[in-house]
Amino acid sequence: MRTNTQPVTAATRNDFLPLGTFAPMLTMDSFSFAGRKALVRVDLNVPQDATGKVTDDTRARAIVPTVNKILKDGGCAILMSHLGRPKGKVNPAMSLKPVAEHLGTLLGRPVRFATDCVGPDAKAKAAALKPGEVLVLENLRFHPEEEGGDEAFSKSLSTLGDVYVNDAFGTAHRAHASTTIVAKFFPTAKLFGYLMQAEIDSVGKVLGDPQRPMTAIVGGSKVSSKIEVLQNLIGTCDELIIGGGMANTFVKAMGGQTGVSLVEDDLLDTARSIIKAAEAKGVKLHIPTDAVVADAFAEAANTDQCAANAVPDGWMALDIGPRSIEACRAAILRSRTLLWNGPMGVFEMKPFQQGTIAIAQAVAEATGKGAFSLVGGGDSVAAVNQFGLADKISYVSTGGGAMLEYLEGKVLPGIAAVQG
Repeated sequence: MRTNTQPVTAATRNDFLPLGTFAPMLTMDSFSFAGRKALVRVDLNVPQDATGKVTDDTRARAIVPTVNKILKDGGCAILMSHLGRPKGKVNPAMSLKPVAEHLGTLLGRPVRFATDCVGPDAKAKAAALKPGEVLVLENLRFHPEEEGGDEAFSKSLSTLGDVYVNDAFGTAHRAHASTTIVAKFFPTAKLFGYLMQAEIDSVGKVLGDPQRPMTAIVGGSKVSSKIEVLQNLIGTCDELIIGGGMANTFVKAMGGQTGVSLVEDDLLDTARSIIKAAEAKGVKLHIPTDAVVADAFAEAANTDQCAANAVPDGWMALDIGPRSIEACRAAILRSRTLLWNGPMGVFEMKPFQQGTIAIAQAVAEATGKGAFSLVGGGDSVAAVNQFGLADKISYVSTGGGAMLEYLEGKVLPGIAAVQG
């Protein structure tokens, strides 16, 4: 992941304030953590193998700049996070201890670990921390009060530090104790970490006052999961590319034959309304004109190419075709701002990944020519990582569900709690 090389000013941030509030007064660069205990909400919900070894430390690496700034200032960092879905019960398989050990290798220093996030051990170890030291608390979700947003639990967490830093964009859409409620106990000492601020700034560049033309690329399997994103983007973008399984619903809504492709028949009218809204606002809408089809949802299935609106009976569209790729590529390369959320096909299967690869390459090429590009959403991020293009994108978001809700124009509780 890398951020855009152009500096982001306070004015840029104020161009996009979805919460209708002022940007926070405190920033990582202006705040001194000297002699302070920073209680930092991070996202250490990382994948592990059966032995507890971290298999992808992207999220852990993303918080290193924030932690290093705190330590360099002469402060200490108390990190809290969730891991998995233990449903409010202690589950040793979801302990953050192995993650804390891995984080120590990333930071190049020992990381202490508390066997709980509240209670005697957490309090004692937090109190004993010295400047330059790091403490990781045990999994927040071992307590049902975390997801319940319990105020007493939040207050207990707050007693561990004297400044609150939220650097967990991936959980910003959850009104949980550690992401939202705890901030109220730090009325004058709360701020965003570097990662969170970069996420906010990047969305601001796309949805606030983007350089034109602005093109949004939205894919994925279902229209139902992207309705509000599409509706919100139509008021912002100049061109809108629709791909993935959700494109089939639009093709059928326009009278096309889709075979046994994934189609949400109950959303055909919704698709038509989105098409009409795009036309009314002068947004150029790109819906696939051809497709790669298969006779089964399997990598070894028989494949062919056909018009997207003439898929044979018994066949299904699993990727966009070459004509659609060329049209999308042309739109992307004439753009100055790009947003990509969702793959163009079933890219996990080799026969159906060409559309997604082509989109990723075009976005990277446009970025190299000066466009600002934001890639968000688990599958899109996985695609640019898989194809080795992440470092050629202006900003790759760490948030899945949070990014989706942000693109819908929703208020994210974790952001509102710090901005308010």
